Amino acid sequence: MDGNFPSILVTGSRQSGKSTVLQYLATKKKQVLHEVSLDDLTERTHALEDPESFLRTHGVPLIIDEFQYAPNLLSYIKIAIDEARKNEMFGDGTKVGTLYYLTGSQVFETMENITESLAGRVGIIDLYPLTTREIQQKKEDIFIPDIEILKQKEPLKYEYLDKVFDRIFRGSYPELYKNTNVSLEAFFSSYLRTYVERDLRKIIAIQDEPRFMKFISSLAARTGQEFNASDIAKDVGIDSETVLKWTGILSNTYLIFLLQPHSNNNINRIIKRPKIYFMDTGLACYLTGYVSSQTLEKSAYSGQIFETYLISEIVKSYTNHQRDPRKHLYYYRDNNGREIDLLVLHEDSIYPVEIKKGANPGKDAIKNFSVVSKFEMKSPNGIVLCLCKDIHALSDKDYMIPIEYI
Repeated sequence: MDGNFPSILVTGSRQSGKSTVLQYLATKKKQVLHEVSLDDLTERTHALEDPESFLRTHGVPLIIDEFQYAPNLLSYIKIAIDEARKNEMFGDGTKVGTLYYLTGSQVFETMENITESLAGRVGIIDLYPLTTREIQQKKEDIFIPDIEILKQKEPLKYEYLDKVFDRIFRGSYPELYKNTNVSLEAFFSSYLRTYVERDLRKIIAIQDEPRFMKFISSLAARTGQEFNASDIAKDVGIDSETVLKWTGILSNTYLIFLLQPHSNNNINRIIKRPKIYFMDTGLACYLTGYVSSQTLEKSAYSGQIFETYLISEIVKSYTNHQRDPRKHLYYYRDNNGREIDLLVLHEDSIYPVEIKKGANPGKDAIKNFSVVSKFEMKSPNGIVLCLCKDIHALSDKDYMIPIEYI
């Protein structure tokens, strides 16, 4: 994407590595990027009061971190891009390339302005925290459950259950792997404090902050489950409308992913509520009060956090390749209680995926896979992601797959 658009917007949760990604691109291209953060009040004031002078002062190519604090810059960036394009066509012919790199953690406030002001001029990259493949420095591809594709894939390093839950408990924020001695409690406490003070202060009233923290903890306890606004409202002591608003904020700031149910005209009795998944399992564990990976693994929460880990990894594999996971990933549940954890749509095929914490889930795990025949799509095979060591057949078209193949 870099170089194909005159401006690039990198969005994602705080501490997900947005600026690091841009610096990596600069190093790879052997290019010097100017950089300014609007967290700096002096720079922010300059950008707000004299945006034209601000852009001239810093030059291009320029990273503007936390740009949402000065949304008025967008119209001036548009002017600068259009002038550069005119010069390329009618002036000295200098190629435009990428002039501006914008990063932000609360882009929901300004996304409408971006799409209006920079239409046709901006490429958008969504960024979540690290995948396990990034942590282990393995090649990462989009997760496609086709058995022939999986057989060709390089698996992650095999780890026993305690090590898997160590990773789940730690989470995936880059700082936790850059500085392995950091206290998880201190990191997540600081993270949430910064998130509320910088990203939410304009949206929720100060008196609502304790209730918001109760809300996000209640949501973390429900990761991997269906979203039921009225149940959460009763638990937290707020109305359902506020639950919907605050859930939208968490989704738009990349802390959660809402997995939608899949349906077509042949299926009328499906559950229509999405399922909630936290995009960092470490944050979810902190919010729910777990103090060790050993306690976590033995708890009633272990199954749903294990599922959350795998779903978040799969979602990240799509966003890391500029694919919208909402167009490819769904789940299924009907009023008869039949459920499939994940449905993956790839080209003209649909793949059912079950997630099991055990090492030998057996054929019971695939009992609902026949439902996919109602979707009127090809279904080459189904898979059960589990803790087995090797790929094993469960039927003539369904397989147990080690989680190391995500």
